[in-house]
Amino acid sequence: MMAPETMAEPRKDTPKAQRLTAVKGMNDIFPPESSQWEWFEQHVREVMGSFAYGSIRTPILEHTQLFVKGTGETTDIVEKEMYSFEDRLNGEHLTLRPENTPGVVRAAIEHNLTYDGGKRLYYVGPMFRHERPQRGRYRQFYQVGAEALGVAGAETDAELIVLAAELLQRVGLPGIRVELNSLGIAAERQQHRQALIAYFERHAGMLDADAQRRLHTNPLRILDTKNPAMQDMVREAPELLGFLGDSSLKHLETVKALLTCSGVPWTVNPRAVRGLDYYSHTVFEFVTDELGAQGTLCGGGRYDGLFEVLGGKATPAVGWGMGIERVLELVRVRGLAAPAPAPDVYAVVPDAAAYPSAFKTLQALRQQGVRVQMHAGAQDGVGSMKSQFKRADASGARFALVFGASELALGQVTVKALRDGQGAQSTRPLDQVDGWARTLQSQTLSDS
Repeated sequence: MMAPETMAEPRKDTPKAQRLTAVKGMNDIFPPESSQWEWFEQHVREVMGSFAYGSIRTPILEHTQLFVKGTGETTDIVEKEMYSFEDRLNGEHLTLRPENTPGVVRAAIEHNLTYDGGKRLYYVGPMFRHERPQRGRYRQFYQVGAEALGVAGAETDAELIVLAAELLQRVGLPGIRVELNSLGIAAERQQHRQALIAYFERHAGMLDADAQRRLHTNPLRILDTKNPAMQDMVREAPELLGFLGDSSLKHLETVKALLTCSGVPWTVNPRAVRGLDYYSHTVFEFVTDELGAQGTLCGGGRYDGLFEVLGGKATPAVGWGMGIERVLELVRVRGLAAPAPAPDVYAVVPDAAAYPSAFKTLQALRQQGVRVQMHAGAQDGVGSMKSQFKRADASGARFALVFGASELALGQVTVKALRDGQGAQSTRPLDQVDGWARTLQSQTLSDS
């Protein structure tokens, strides 16, 4: 009996999966560009260590109120740029950190970090601001920052500026313009604020919508306007320097004198106010004209009142933040990018049977500090010798280690020069790796 005939079901084409991309303004970083980041971060660790700064790592997610109170309710960051949301599990209002100084101060208060004296701390990590992405200005961006907590005195302000200058010097960026200003103390800023409001009210017809909104909430920020139509009027506005008392002026003069004796050139910019509410006394920026509108590489200042604003005891503090993307962009603009690190050795494996000997030898080399890259086999085998040597040369390695059958039969491996002394080769015993491993970090085969 024949089985009943069945009709084939119509074929259902599997819909093509949607191609996902990164969020706009949040970038992937991968080789060889990532090697530039590692190169810079290595300099950060070395310079911070030379100034006796230790690292701190704070969460990228904090309570929103930390930034409302610490950064300033009327700042652009809080009003326009924060990534904030309500935690659906417990209703907490949380924010991806737009900057890290409030987080560092929060950690210092929470863990009583300054109970036994001042702390010098630094951090490296991502920050988040919702703004229009452009060159050197991204929604997820990275900063290195330095904070001296519980340390008063103009000499600490100067030391932090020298620290930033030294870091830029180390990565090949000497001579970046340092612009200084002083925001004095609260009473002096209040007198200046009243004078600013009176001045801008007399010129109300020239104020744009943003300046009008800030007139009675944060008039100091009007001085930082980028509106060309307002520049001449703003240039004639009262300067805070004219309202400083003797103590504040002495503080600024001490900073200038210490920078001069340290060989760090500076200029006073009375319009440098920074965009955050917590600053007092010294504020400063490292500025270049080589990156267009995004020319501020580093900025900071003293913030003696922030601890109290965030619920802690009165504690002097000063710090700065530096944009890593902008620094690396300037490194590229100046043609100073560090070479991508290359392996010392590329392992050529002609036959899969050689893998056990190759694995054992290469691991012994790595344990001796030799940087090793092993050829990855093709789908149909390990790949031809020609293709392996082509990849060995492209890797930038100085030497190729050839694990050929004839060499392995004698308990040896062939070392072939790929750079200096190209073509020269010799053999090395597999059972004496410790004796010749580090010579593979030499420049020439004769050295090895």
